[in-house]
Amino acid sequence: METTNLSTGNGSDKISSTSSAAKSMYSDAKGSAQRVGATLRSELSNLKNDLDALMTRAPSLSDDELSQAHTQLMSKFSSMRYAAKGLASEANRQLNRGMETTTEYVKDKPMQSLAVAAGTGLLLGLLFKRR
Repeated sequence: METTNLSTGNGSDKISSTSSAAKSMYSDAKGSAQRVGATLRSELSNLKNDLDALMTRAPSLSDDELSQAHTQLMSKFSSMRYAAKGLASEANRQLNRGMETTTEYVKDKPMQSLAVAAGTGLLLGLLFKRR
């Protein structure tokens, strides 16, 4: 029995470029999330230390000093809020890139995508049926 290969090479090029784009997107997202996460942890630790120090000194501070401390703490909260918004924005951007990559793959390989979805659904159905 003779088989014929109808591949022109373009499909595998698209798959490998989609795959490499997905891997690159994943590593970019992971690196970015780790950097922002480390910054947020550091800022939270500093804020906690500042709050602890303020709580121990608060009884001996004047109204003006308390007001200044309040202003400084609110500034730090604002900075952390800005960093958290940046993290959320980056996550949203990465999600959108992932959706675009997936959409391109599904358009390029609709039958393969359908088979993967059906197989995944079958596997999940069997797993949930056991429980």
